[in-house]
Order: sequence, then C-alpha cells, then structure tokens
Amino acid sequence: MVRKKLGFAVYQAQIGQRHESAKLLHGFAETIWQVRADAPGGTYRAVYVAQLGEAIYVLHAFQKKATSGIATPQRELDLIRQRLQLARKLAGK
Repeated sequence: MVRKKLGFAVYQAQIGQRHESAKLLHGFAETIWQVRADAPGGTYRAVYVAQLGEAIYVLHAFQKKATSGIATPQRELDLIRQRLQLARKLAGK
C-alpha cells in the first residue's frame, strides 16, 4: 500500500499536480518535495525534485524511524544532497 501511495504522489508530480501530503523540504537551492505515506509498520517518505529539466527525479525513499520530532535525520539529508548532485548532472544543469 505504501508503494502505491508514494507512486501515485510521484505520478501526480509528473502530470503537474501536487499530492495532498506533499510538503517542501527546506535547505536546498532547488524546490525539493517530500510526500508521506502512513502504514501500520510506520511512516514512509519519498523525496523528489520536480524542476530539473523535463524529468522528475526521485532522490530518496525511506522509513521515518524517529519516535519523536518531525525533522528529517541528517544522514537522510546527506544522501538526498548526494543524489541531487547526480540528478543535476543527469539533467545537464
């Protein structure tokens, strides 16, 4: 069910819409979006950039494991930054 929810959110981004759970992820030069899916096993997030050329780049998908707080863990942010650099290269930016 989580894959379907997150996949639908990315599909909506591809057709120019925004999923109801989409929120901006701050601290990046580009506009980075994160979407959330809740399941009995926990909360999952997918992070994507929608403004690099013609493509949507999904930068990371992960399970949020923190039991308190809403901040995205630093290790996840570091991975997102690495993948954003790769997405920029692929997009020719």
